Amino acid sequence: MTLVEMTYELQSPLTEDQLRYLGEFANTYGLRRFRVDEAKNQLTFEYDASRLRETQVEHVLAQARIAVTRKINQAV
Repeated sequence: MTLVEMTYELQSPLTEDQLRYLGEFANTYGLRRFRVDEAKNQLTFEYDASRLRETQVEHVLAQARIAVTRKINQAV
């Protein structure tokens, strides 16, 4: 298992519907966890890179209509 942590800067705070969508995604696809830092307006994902790819995570953000301004970091 290769754990990857990726953090994105959000354009705006997440809505309840967006959080619910992320929770459903996590339960379905094995995302290890995600956390929202409301003070910094950031969203961080931790996932197994052998099961998910960065493009899949970004696709989910687009489907949930979560606008990000930039990717802040990626840690392996």
